[in-house]
Amino acid sequence: MSTVHVSVEIAAPPQVVFDTIMDPARLAEWVTIHRSVSNVSGARATRGASMDQVLHMRGVSFRVHWTLISVRPPHEAEWEGKGPALSKARIRYQLRGDADGPTMFEYTNEFHAPGGLLGGVASRLVVGHASEREAHDTLARLKSLLERN
Repeated sequence: MSTVHVSVEIAAPPQVVFDTIMDPARLAEWVTIHRSVSNVSGARATRGASMDQVLHMRGVSFRVHWTLISVRPPHEAEWEGKGPALSKARIRYQLRGDADGPTMFEYTNEFHAPGGLLGGVASRLVVGHASEREAHDTLARLKSLLERN
């Protein structure tokens, strides 16, 4: 398993940040490795909501099926993802701040490569620090997007 944890302070209220990060139609505006989204369930920001996302990293595109497993608007959301070759991911969003902002947004991504320990070692060799770099770039884009409005 590999874990990436990054955070950013955004000069916007938690509700604005939450509404943005939970809107599948806005993923392209801030997620650097996002390519497309489809099969979005009708129930946004409610437990059990789901979507399919195509991501692109290190020259490879791959599809992940995401299910929202817990949510507490506008402070927390947790997504569980199933990707290629039985890979799994868990993404947690945690937002802190008062109603007027700013918001401290914490992002955690846990990735479980298939193949147990050997798969985890191979994943670290292939992906390296790219996941953490992409997470920082993604949160910087989100900050820029929300602070220019």
